[in-house]
Amino acid sequence: MSYDRTVRLTSGFATTVDAVREALAAQGFGVLTEIDVTATLKAKLGHDMEDYVILGACNPSLAHRAIEADRAIGLLLPCNVVVRREGDHTIVQALDPNTMVTLTALPALQPVAQEATARLDAALASLA
Repeated sequence: MSYDRTVRLTSGFATTVDAVREALAAQGFGVLTEIDVTATLKAKLGHDMEDYVILGACNPSLAHRAIEADRAIGLLLPCNVVVRREGDHTIVQALDPNTMVTLTALPALQPVAQEATARLDAALASLA
């Protein structure tokens, strides 16, 4: 089962992170958190790795609708967007919102997943 929505870009890492923030905002998502995985692993473990950032994005309306349907759904909300380097490319990945529906089998989440998918796909498409 595929659980991600992914685009591969040739733009630089920092430029892509900025573009992802803007693309998410245009679709009603705010970035609430940012985890610099590269810096964290270097500081905590002395491990060097490629550029890798996790943006914690949230669309309040969609999150509210999903949480109303299932209080535990916060575990599966498609909030994390990963921006990472892979060779000469920058990869942008988001959790496929349909994963919420597949794992919970709750019909009430289907319209939320459909809207979230449309918004995330629009954000990702605007990057290419």
